[in-house]
Amino acid sequence: MRFSRRQFLHLPSAAAVLPTATSVGSAESYPTRPITIIVPYPAGGPADAIARIVGEGMRMNLGQPVIVENVSGAGGTLGVARVARAAPDGYTLSIGQLNSHVFSGAVYSAPYDLLRDLAPVALLTTNPLMIVGKRDLPASNLKELIGWLKANPDKGSFATPGFGSPSHVWGAYFQAKTGTHFQFVPYRGGAPALQAVVSGQIDLTCLQASDLLPQVRSGNIKAYAILADTHWGRATDIPTVDEAGVPGLYMPFWHGLWAPAHTPREIVSKLNRAAIEAADDPSVRQRLGDIGQELFPREQQTPEALAALQKAEIEKWWPIIKAANIKNE
Repeated sequence: MRFSRRQFLHLPSAAAVLPTATSVGSAESYPTRPITIIVPYPAGGPADAIARIVGEGMRMNLGQPVIVENVSGAGGTLGVARVARAAPDGYTLSIGQLNSHVFSGAVYSAPYDLLRDLAPVALLTTNPLMIVGKRDLPASNLKELIGWLKANPDKGSFATPGFGSPSHVWGAYFQAKTGTHFQFVPYRGGAPALQAVVSGQIDLTCLQASDLLPQVRSGNIKAYAILADTHWGRATDIPTVDEAGVPGLYMPFWHGLWAPAHTPREIVSKLNRAAIEAADDPSVRQRLGDIGQELFPREQQTPEALAALQKAEIEKWWPIIKAANIKNE
């Protein structure tokens, strides 16, 4: 899965958030000690797995240990705050995604600014989301699902991995675009949300496609659409949301790497190069593919591309979040 050329050509400039050329005396010799990647979620999730897989390759490229530390809580804001407050010396990094580095700024009162207090390093991987329903739901495709929801207002249920999660935000976006209404039911993570649909307790959910595909193939749930403008390579038979009749309701679930703001450009360049070279290793690609992650094209793995994408996502999703009144009090 990749973002379309159209999407990237129209991303706004984000040069203001990139590191300056000002350097420090240690930039040339960097790194001289271990580097820590902060994962803003518990161990075992996609961000944690990506950090460990890519971090191992970065260790080999940089010649220093890369330690992965999980600092979870408050929708990822605790872990991101740790990096935003860290010294801008390249030794404390943040791995994150659409939730932690876009949505959290609108849902939570975070003690940092996502664009001003972080320096983008590299755009890493993406994995599409998929909307699915329980096996005995009457609708056989997305258009029929919309008809069923309209005929049964507020009777449908939609499982999310938590308040303000991508599933929750996309569900609110779907409601606004289709004129449907259903009840959101938050769970503590994607696994219990999926199990609620598999067991038939809940009608719908929207999660990372790689987590849903085994249950789809087993016939335990129905797949309605991939939330992207291109087919997913692992399941080309599942229609895109455009093909399913609701064009434009995309939500690619991407991951990136950040450093604290004001990290010297030379250090950011070294980190970017180390991450890209790590991801380019065939064994790393395979391990990422095994967990459903696909790499961005090389030209889209730059700090500039991540900065522009993050800014564009904030401009798109924050008004949607605020309109839906998704706010942690």
